[in-house]
Amino acid sequence: MAATGPDAGVAWHYGDPVAEQRALARGGAVVDQSHLGVVRVAGPDRLRWLNDITSQELAALAPRTSTETLVLSPHGHVEHAASVVDDGEATWLITEADHAAPLAAWLDRMRFMLRVEVADVTGEWAALGEPVAAEGAEDEPLTWWDSWPRVAAGGTRYGPPEGEHPGMQRPWRLVLVPRERLAAEVAVREAAGWRLAGTWATEALRVEAFRPRLAREVDHRSIPHELDWLRTAVHLHKGCYRGQETVARVHNLGRPPRRMVFLHLDGSGHVLPDPGAEVLLGDGGRAVGTLTSVARHHELGPVGLAVVKRNVPEDAELLVVGVIGASPDGTGGERVEVAAAQETVVPGEGVSADRPEARGPVTRGLSAPGHQSLV
Repeated sequence: MAATGPDAGVAWHYGDPVAEQRALARGGAVVDQSHLGVVRVAGPDRLRWLNDITSQELAALAPRTSTETLVLSPHGHVEHAASVVDDGEATWLITEADHAAPLAAWLDRMRFMLRVEVADVTGEWAALGEPVAAEGAEDEPLTWWDSWPRVAAGGTRYGPPEGEHPGMQRPWRLVLVPRERLAAEVAVREAAGWRLAGTWATEALRVEAFRPRLAREVDHRSIPHELDWLRTAVHLHKGCYRGQETVARVHNLGRPPRRMVFLHLDGSGHVLPDPGAEVLLGDGGRAVGTLTSVARHHELGPVGLAVVKRNVPEDAELLVVGVIGASPDGTGGERVEVAAAQETVVPGEGVSADRPEARGPVTRGLSAPGHQSLV
């Protein structure tokens, strides 16, 4: 069955989504990810240049070492996200299907007089997903390994420490192959005993791992702190780049206005709300956020990720709006409210694990009787 939305172009499942998900979870499945976009950046100035305009430290990125980076707006909002790996001659950026062309166009506009060449090579290169927790070896095709939720050098975390994070149980990497070799590479893995799995399986395991995704969790207001994305995509101690001021200010002084949560959805009514559904505070029905991802997990049942206001109590019962009996074009149907229990991803206090300690009392003028300290 074909996938829809941001995964259109590949399979949602191949007839048995639960078995596919179990095979992926135990490390025995391959996933067609050929719908993803691929941008190639060549030239001797490429790493220093990418370092200067994106959120990650890339200047000394070694060949076949995986990382990820964000393109932020001047106000620190997430505009693009890319999985990054270099082969020694070019840097490869893997992103969502509808972001490849805009990302390549933005990069091309930023070249100025530097020795870099940018190309959207989605038509020539495709990705395969594998449940493997390792960088690609020298004798393998170029591979990007998802190190989530390990905190990269220069990063920090808002969510659980690595030893308690469910994402540590999700090995995942993307193997880049020439598009004409896609079917042959899948066949090799099937011959080794792996089964084909669809995006039903990958999304369920991604949601379980609290892993943010550009096509789902990000809107025009998103800053990386809200999604715990400072773990892997932001270097806090590198030089200036667009949006860096907001990243530093929120980390050092402020609190992100929203926070990502994991939701256990009530499945008794057999209603699975769609991404984009309103999230309501259970005690009064006030809208406090948006359901961004939803999946049926083979063990946990209906689950989702949502972005809610930071001040929503972490123990509050939430409701997610669903619709029964809508027409194929999405109109009509009966509105229902699905109960949802929260599991904290980004804490309500909005403070990272290594936020600098607040300074001591500050006085205005001389410390003399009659002067009050300003905290």
